[in-house]
Amino acid sequence: MRIILGYVAAVLAAYLMGCIAISQGNIAAVVGMGFEVTLSQRLESAQHDVLSMTALYLPIISVSFLIALPAAALVIKRYPNLRRLGFVLGGFVALVAIHLIIKQVFGISGIAPTRTIMGLIMQGVAGAFGGYCYYRLTTPKLAGSE
Repeated sequence: MRIILGYVAAVLAAYLMGCIAISQGNIAAVVGMGFEVTLSQRLESAQHDVLSMTALYLPIISVSFLIALPAAALVIKRYPNLRRLGFVLGGFVALVAIHLIIKQVFGISGIAPTRTIMGLIMQGVAGAFGGYCYYRLTTPKLAGSE
């Protein structure tokens, strides 16, 4: 049960952070064109993206984590002392891989901010956050620790 809860939390965490990064990356492009964007508009944009990308981006992240987390677990079996790093890197690679694979297979960048290295890295950071959430929720508590 802990693994399923960790997986769901990891996917949702990566999705939320990824959507917010996408939203703010798009706004950065608008600001770069000389337009002013208020904090209220930034928040509205982030809310809109989080609510409207569930049909496409959430399932894609779900599938990428369905591949990345077990793959990371296989590596971690060999190097158990790298458990945290393994899941964090697994999440990072999962979200970066989504965008690189879509670009190679379909010839498009479906998410505009990922056309820049910073936008791609931000998606990786969102995935890393998801991987960290998975690590935290699936790591057994040791007796005598907090």
